[in-house]
Amino acid sequence: MITDLVQNGVEAGATCVELDVTTDPARLSVRVADNGKGMDAATLKRISDPFYTEAGKHDHRRVGLGVPLLLQTAEACNGKAGIDSEPGKGTTVTFELDATHVDTPPLGDLPATLLGLMSFSGTYDLIVTRRTPVDSYTISRKELLETLGDLTSSGNLILARDFLRALEANLDG
Repeated sequence: MITDLVQNGVEAGATCVELDVTTDPARLSVRVADNGKGMDAATLKRISDPFYTEAGKHDHRRVGLGVPLLLQTAEACNGKAGIDSEPGKGTTVTFELDATHVDTPPLGDLPATLLGLMSFSGTYDLIVTRRTPVDSYTISRKELLETLGDLTSSGNLILARDFLRALEANLDG
């Protein structure tokens, strides 16, 4: 779900996408905010329909399952989800899930997910803030690119992956 939301922002022409992921023993909270093209009220109403996707967004796809699955997951896991958007200003999606609920999907390999998100092609920045009850970190795609030069060569991808894994490991205290 996180990958889908960030990718939506990049595809909407965002120059900056902010991803906040907060976990504690009881809750998983995520916020994805972008400064992309945004959506009008009519589009906002339609995006919860799995048979709707923005015309021209995906050449071979006729459905848009990302938001409907997010809303269904939030409801099934004693959580909540919200979407705010304004044309020309961007979109913010938030969701919170009960971390103890049996149907809550695992966060998975977050460093690998973040590396994949930062490796999308394009001229955008992704600013990630990760919080736990013990500690937090913030890292941006711009910082990684300034340090490594690119995120296409295998050597740089390995360095970035190891750095993101170290940041995540430090959250465990």
